[in-house]
Amino acid sequence: MIEGATTIPRSEHPVSRKDISPSALKVLYRLKDNGYEAYLVGGCIRDILLGLEPKDFDVVTNATPEQVKRCFNNCRLIGRRFRLAHIMFGREIIEVATFRGHHEAEAEPEENETKEELAKKVSRQSDEGQLLRDNVFGSMNEDAERRDFTINALYYDIRDFSIYDFANGMADIEKGLIDLIGDPETRYREDPVRMLRAVRFSNKLRMQIAERTEKPIFELAHLLQNIPPARLFDESLKLMLAGKAQVNYQSLREYGLFRYFYPAVDKELTGNLDDKEERLLSTMFSATDARINSGKSVSPAYILAAMFWYPLEAIATSLEQEGGLHPYDAFQVATNDVLQQAVQTIAIPKRFTAAAREIWTFQHRLTKITGKRPSVLIENPRFRAAYDFLVLRAEVEGGELVELAQWWTDYQKSDEGKKHAYSSPKDKPNFQSTNSNSTYPKKKRKPRQYDKPKAKNQGS
Repeated sequence: MIEGATTIPRSEHPVSRKDISPSALKVLYRLKDNGYEAYLVGGCIRDILLGLEPKDFDVVTNATPEQVKRCFNNCRLIGRRFRLAHIMFGREIIEVATFRGHHEAEAEPEENETKEELAKKVSRQSDEGQLLRDNVFGSMNEDAERRDFTINALYYDIRDFSIYDFANGMADIEKGLIDLIGDPETRYREDPVRMLRAVRFSNKLRMQIAERTEKPIFELAHLLQNIPPARLFDESLKLMLAGKAQVNYQSLREYGLFRYFYPAVDKELTGNLDDKEERLLSTMFSATDARINSGKSVSPAYILAAMFWYPLEAIATSLEQEGGLHPYDAFQVATNDVLQQAVQTIAIPKRFTAAAREIWTFQHRLTKITGKRPSVLIENPRFRAAYDFLVLRAEVEGGELVELAQWWTDYQKSDEGKKHAYSSPKDKPNFQSTNSNSTYPKKKRKPRQYDKPKAKNQGS
């Protein structure tokens, strides 16, 4: 029995060890055998109860990160804001966290611990209430109170296979409710990303956000501006690449959250569903969900290229008409501007911005369908993504783009197209150009006049 929790014995819940990752079980048993408490917690328990397959298995324990590390050779410690232990089993990572205490609590100094080291354990908040650092350890009850949603405050005990429910999470699962633990406004101020998590869980689990949890989102959406861009990018991937991109996008717009992710994109959206800007995003997100739900992959670069296309066009048009730049120069300057603005809000890795840049540049190259150009373009590794984007634009805008997209569709089916297309990485052409955006292989240098021919071997 755990004080403050409802104990659900094994006979009254469906969670079985066969549903749990063998690696997670190893971690639980190793910590138990070393004299520590260890529980599966949060989303993995929630998903099993809902009949879903968990993506991750998180463990919580009363052992400190350093004590966890001493139990596992395959462990590394990460994080500044929250200190965590990652136990690595090949590609699978089991995340282990120490019970969190209330951030108002004073950390106890350890033997020979300096004031600087002790200060790192004490929580720190911004003027708006956001937690900037919080490595205060506590009890299991305090940890449960620190969880975000009631449905995530569920703990599975490996010792007797029971579940401890600290916040009536089982009841909310049955009701289909997403509800915060504690005062919603305070919890959102502590970590504004919880607003995004509420939206994501609601759509992923097909559950409704409780009224008291939903109401503050409209007023506190601006707090997302305080979240580090790298973290916002990670959250954007979770929202866009989980097979629920279309409904997540609609919810972000509804709650006024989208503008703090993609302000340049939001600026071009009018709310009129008949506008090309609105139809492009809606069509792209629907196609993205269809691919992911059918087991196919989607590149974040493609999504970014589609989202920022019309902001890019708007800037290029302004530079061309008002700045007097040549269309090509205006396009290049606009590409730099829109990407620079984007990375300030969400820290998009360079590999994705570079790929998005190539997809955009290809939209102009794909208009060149004479001579040998088609055979060169189709061999480029970025051709397929650029072609798919051309088809998307044609579906939304119509006109000449439809004919162009159809030409490329027919060309790929032709003998000439099949001859030059590749289907696997080993068939990719080896481009030697120093320009990463170039689609042309480096030409062999013609011998200069002063290059002397090598003497032939007279004995041959």
